[in-house]
Amino acid sequence: MTTEPPGSGQQPPEDDPFRKQPPPGQQPPPGGQQQPYGGQQPPYGGQQPPYGQQPPPYGGDPHGGGPHPGDPLAGMPPLADSGRRTLARIIDLILVGIVVWLVTWPIGVHEYTVNGNNVAVGKSFTQSLIAAVLYIAYDTVMMSKSGQTLGKKWLKMRVANLDNGSTPSVQTSLARAAVLWLPFAFCCACIWTAICGGWSYFDRPYKQGLHDKAAKTVVVSIV
Repeated sequence: MTTEPPGSGQQPPEDDPFRKQPPPGQQPPPGGQQQPYGGQQPPYGGQQPPYGQQPPPYGGDPHGGGPHPGDPLAGMPPLADSGRRTLARIIDLILVGIVVWLVTWPIGVHEYTVNGNNVAVGKSFTQSLIAAVLYIAYDTVMMSKSGQTLGKKWLKMRVANLDNGSTPSVQTSLARAAVLWLPFAFCCACIWTAICGGWSYFDRPYKQGLHDKAAKTVVVSIV
């Protein structure tokens, strides 16, 4: 999979608290148009850097995300550890799983049917569909509000748009959740979730799961 950063796309609203801002002392050019994120900024005082020396990355350290001035992580907090992401997902699985059980138990939906000495094991499509819908709704609503599910909030992480660091929109959050949870309604739910989320352990440089790649998001620590 490519590691090229996505395009800028739609800019976040000005009141988004997580929107990347220019460094102190640097104002946007006349006309209200800001230089694209990751672009080279003139150094403080308006003087050009010495010949052969690169200007500092947008946003500067310690959260610049890399030395290249075109790095979309510049100005963002550090990427979240994949182990903490897994723990946050387990917390969310348990919380929504309780709701799924409460919803499906009264209507008699069961994963296993036992009849005397014969045990017929069959996955209930109805329960799986309900689980997928609830997980998608949970992720979409929580992510579009703050970039955090309860698990991520408790472990001090959030989801951000890769290109500008803002909170994902409803459309972005829905696409991200659908890629992660739709297989619950069909097959291989646990296997796909493990592959999709576990991709972040091996992905470089952005530590993205497959659902992050589809939505062009990253998970960062809250510092």
